[in-house]
Amino acid sequence: MPDAAPASSVPSSVAADCLVADNIAASYGRTHVLHGVSLKVGQGQLVTLIGANGAGKTTFLRVVSGLMPCRSGTVSLRGANINRLSSDKRVRAGVAQVPESRQIFGRLSVEDNLRLGGYTRTEAERRETLADVYAMFPILTERKHHPALTLSGGQQQMLAIGRALMARPTMLLLDEPSMGLAPLLVAEVFAIISRLRARGLSILLVEQNAQASLAIADEGYVLESGRIVLHGKSAQLLRDPAVQKSYLGM
Repeated sequence: MPDAAPASSVPSSVAADCLVADNIAASYGRTHVLHGVSLKVGQGQLVTLIGANGAGKTTFLRVVSGLMPCRSGTVSLRGANINRLSSDKRVRAGVAQVPESRQIFGRLSVEDNLRLGGYTRTEAERRETLADVYAMFPILTERKHHPALTLSGGQQQMLAIGRALMARPTMLLLDEPSMGLAPLLVAEVFAIISRLRARGLSILLVEQNAQASLAIADEGYVLESGRIVLHGKSAQLLRDPAVQKSYLGM
C-alpha cells in the first residue's frame, strides 16, 4: 500500500463531492442537537470534524449513516439524495461507519467479525475484500481464528476499520478512532487512515484529537453546540488562534 500523500498535494480540482450534508437539523425528542449543519467531502478527500464532547459530532455521523433521521436538510451521496434510504441501504449505496468504541462482536472470531461487515456483498466479493483487509492488517491474519475480545485495543480498532472496509464503501465515516488508545497506537491508527485516503477513499473523520486529525486531513470543520463555527484547509485551522486556544492547548 503506498505511503500517504501530504494534504497539500491534493489537487485543487478534486472532483465532484462524494458527500454533501446541507443544512442538517436533528434532535433527540425535544432536545435540539444539530442546527443547520452543512459539510462537504470531496471525492478522495479526508475531512475532519472536530469539537468538544457534546458538540453533536456523533449525532451528525448517525444522521449521515441513516441511524438517526434529520428534522430538516438533505444528505447526498455522489449527487443522489439519500435521506429516505434506511441505514442498510446506505451501506449498499457506499456509506460505511466505524462506530465510537469500535463495537466489535467479542465472542465471534476476527474473521467472522470481518465477514459480517461484508453482508451486502457476494461471496466472491467478500473473499476478495477479505484478502485485501488481511494484507492491510497482517495482525488480523495472525489472529483470524481468535475471539475478537482477545485483541488489544489497537487491534480491535483495526478490526473495526477492516469490518467497515468489507462493505467496499466509497464514503467511510470514522467516529473517534483514537479513543482509549495509547499514543503509539494512536499514531498507528492515524497512519492507517492516511493510507486509506492515499488509496482514494473518501473519509469523514470525527475526532477530539484535533492536532492529529488536522495534521492528516485536507479540510476541517469545527462544530460547537451543534453549529459549524469554522471551516477551512487543515493547515489554516492549525494556525488559527481560536482553534489553537480551544482545541490544541496552545
